[in-house]
This record gives sequence, C-alpha cells and structure tokens, in this order.
Amino acid sequence: MSFTGFPAAALDFYDDLEMDNTKTFWTANKHVYEESVRAPMAALLAELEEEFGTAKIFRPYRDVRFAKDKTPYKTHQGAFIDVAPATGWYVEVAAPGVRVAAGFYEASSERLARVRTAIDDDRRGKNLEKLLADLTAAGWTVGGDQLKTSPRGYDADHPRIELLRHKSLTVVKSYGFEPVIHTPELAARIRADWAATKPLITWLTDNS
Repeated sequence: MSFTGFPAAALDFYDDLEMDNTKTFWTANKHVYEESVRAPMAALLAELEEEFGTAKIFRPYRDVRFAKDKTPYKTHQGAFIDVAPATGWYVEVAAPGVRVAAGFYEASSERLARVRTAIDDDRRGKNLEKLLADLTAAGWTVGGDQLKTSPRGYDADHPRIELLRHKSLTVVKSYGFEPVIHTPELAARIRADWAATKPLITWLTDNS
C-alpha cells in the first residue's frame, strides 16, 4: 500500500473519540481506525524506512493501571524511530492534525549528566545553540521537560542555563489541518523535516 495521505476520516475519528472514549465507540469504529489511521501511518513509515529506519507504531490503548484518567484509548496515533535510547524521530496524527518531532524524550541520570557536560562546554554548547536557532528559524518549536531551578553544579547565570535545565529536549513542527496532510506529498515534507533535524539527532547521540 502506497501512502496517499491521512484521510479526513482519521481526524474525525479522533474528534469523536475525544467525545466518547469508550469500548462501545471503539468496537463500533475500529474499522475506521484500521483503515484511516493505522494503515496510512504504516504506509507513510514504509516510505521513510530506507532513510530513517524502522518505526514503532504505538498501541492505541492507554496504560491506566496507575492513572487517574481511566479512559481506555489514546486520542492520537504516534510512531517513533529510535536511533539511540529514547532519541529519534516522531510523527503523530490526531484531531488537531499532523505533527512531527525529533530529539530525546527521556534520559537516565548518567546520560543526562553527559548531555549537560556537553552543553556546558563552550564549543559543543554553542554548536547546539546554533542548531536549535536554525531549526527555530525554519519553523520548529523547541520543547521538552525542564527543571524549574538550575541543575546541581550549574550557576543560574550560566549563558546556556535554559538548555541546562532540560530533562528532555525536542523540536516540534505542526502541520495542523494544512491540505498537504491529506496528500502523498506529506511523505516528502516529513522526509525533509526529519532530514533537517539530523544534525540535532547526531549532536544528541554523540553527546549522551
């Protein structure tokens, strides 16, 4: 199956699921999920696999064992290509449309310490700043969890203190409802997006 875009039915499915997140709705509409969400996602990732690697398509079911929110189904379909622990490329379709991301979403304390050491280093830290500035200028948004205070061992007036506060570091770009998400061209757009973030992925991989 070649990728032809995400149909409007994919967005409508998640719009409805947000209103009725029940087994009854899911059972009655599972065919819509399979045909309009999962199948196009698999086709998209198949087209990108040669350049970026094999993706994991996440399960649609939430783990509610320790959650206050007991709704059983995720209100988005995500997929992730990892190139290092918790580091790589992400794509998602949901009621608000399509978005892509790159970076690392979590790290062990040892790994995070190595990242911070690299950020603290003038040459490597300034290189990361430039990579993120270039991506921001190209329409990406820098995100990730951050400490509210300075990490231990680093002064609050450090020139890169905002980066040092990160516990995860991602860049995100949203296509929203742009018409391109419903066309085969989306694959080429995401290929170009992920290619643009390769220097960031390389920096994170080399410095963690």
